[in-house]
Amino acid sequence: MREPAPRGEAPAGRFGVLRRHRRGLLAAVVAALLAQMAFAMVSTAVPQSPTVDEPVYVGTGVIYLRAHDLRHNPEHPPLGKLIIGAGPVLAGARLDPSYSGGDQAVGRHLLYGSGNNAQRVLLAARLPVIMLTLLFGLVVFVFARDLTGPAGGVVALALYAFSPDVIAHGSLATLDVPAAGFLLTSVWLLWRARRRPRLCVPLAGAALGAALATKMSALPAVPVVLVLVAVSVSVGYRSRGAGRPVAAGVLAAAGVLAAAGTAVLAVAVVWASYLAVDPRLRWTAPAGVPAVGGLRGLAIGSLPFPGPFRDGMRVQFGFEDMKWTGFLFGRTYHGSHWYYLPAALLVKTPLGMLVLWAAGVAAMAASPRLRPAAPYVLAPAAVLLAVAMTGSRDLGVRYAIFVPIFLAVAAAAVTAVRWRWARAAAGVLVLFVGVSSLRTYPYYLPYSNEAFGGPAKTHLYLHDSNVDWGQDLGRLADRLRDRYPGEEVWLVYKGGGVPSRYGIRASDPLTVPPDRVRGLLVVSDSWIAKDDRRLAPLIDSSEPIGEVGHSITLFRRPGQRS
Repeated sequence: MREPAPRGEAPAGRFGVLRRHRRGLLAAVVAALLAQMAFAMVSTAVPQSPTVDEPVYVGTGVIYLRAHDLRHNPEHPPLGKLIIGAGPVLAGARLDPSYSGGDQAVGRHLLYGSGNNAQRVLLAARLPVIMLTLLFGLVVFVFARDLTGPAGGVVALALYAFSPDVIAHGSLATLDVPAAGFLLTSVWLLWRARRRPRLCVPLAGAALGAALATKMSALPAVPVVLVLVAVSVSVGYRSRGAGRPVAAGVLAAAGVLAAAGTAVLAVAVVWASYLAVDPRLRWTAPAGVPAVGGLRGLAIGSLPFPGPFRDGMRVQFGFEDMKWTGFLFGRTYHGSHWYYLPAALLVKTPLGMLVLWAAGVAAMAASPRLRPAAPYVLAPAAVLLAVAMTGSRDLGVRYAIFVPIFLAVAAAAVTAVRWRWARAAAGVLVLFVGVSSLRTYPYYLPYSNEAFGGPAKTHLYLHDSNVDWGQDLGRLADRLRDRYPGEEVWLVYKGGGVPSRYGIRASDPLTVPPDRVRGLLVVSDSWIAKDDRRLAPLIDSSEPIGEVGHSITLFRRPGQRS
């Protein structure tokens, strides 16, 4: 018979029960956050028409898996497209092997010209990315919990799960979120390698390789990650010494060897992704690959990657040498601004999230306990953002999608602050973020925070994938059918979809004299932002009468009924 507990003490087993209850509650909160994110992504993905890049990745991924041909879309490595293509292949999408055309044309032919149901194929391609995005949410939670405890893990996961940008791009068949998520996974494993280097360092190398095999924009983070490998291995060796001194030379040698091994493993993963498509690695550089000289050319030639990867880098440098049309705070310009991405993030990030990011970075820098984690959480994102800010394509925060992912972990540091109201304040800010995110449903792509008027006003400040990426053809078709049946429609659309496949019968107003354009003028907001000299007079002489999805504006031409 169990003896009673001494007076003033809890009975034996009570703390175990409380711990089990807390674990159960924590698991329920994590599951609820991921469930709402999954619902938001799936229900958003179902009706959206193809965005600009999706047909390319979907078509290429299916060709990789079915035809084992590397010629398509060489500017990106294969892994992300293999993941995207797996969905349509498993769903039985038909591929016309005789069709030849460019990358965009091949993707559209797969969706609309091969006897497939375009939206079903598109959803099948988006689902693997959605699943990866949810798994990366678990990485965010565990990383933050390792640093700050369960409360910090919940705060980090909530910011990730409610992030409009992560939801928007995590529900599309694109490469930005997968590349950022693999990189975060690599860094988290390196943090754990401080205690278990033999297990975690190889896994971190594989995750780094997966990031590089998905999108080569992860390359600037490689030196940072390799330094973190050396640091983690040195700390791990020191801790395993159990107080016995370890020579500095031994620590340095172990760190260098581990970093070299990680680099070799990452390169091997990149090679494996190409060999998975074509084991013979048959490759002839396409005619359009630009010649890259100088230091950039030397750097490309010295990289130990397959020929198609290096040619893809040449294509990317060719894009960077072009002048793109930008749009920021209502002004159209040609070229790029170094401050574009920070400004766009300011518009498209919930206000509570901005506050928690800043507070988390400050807390991480100020806390002696968390300071060792700062290089892991902050340095990769800072380097990638600095490089992205030098880019020539001011086309959307998707080029900095790693910022909300990494800074969600940094925000968890707020819960470690020894201030009475720190956790309560963090909870209120998270609630504010959640309300802001839920209010924008299902229009996550054109989200902007309350200071900039919400998603209905985003097109006044930003363009392209920040607002209108071609996602609303289905909604436009419903609007035209319900409110404007039988009217003549003139359409200027930017996106990856085919309007006629959604029942939209429209003419192109840019191919006829302006005085012939009568009826309903429908324009993608990204086209409006370009201030095209052919389109601007038509818009200036028309009356706006509505919008669709906060991404398409409807105008009435003069002399027509309203």
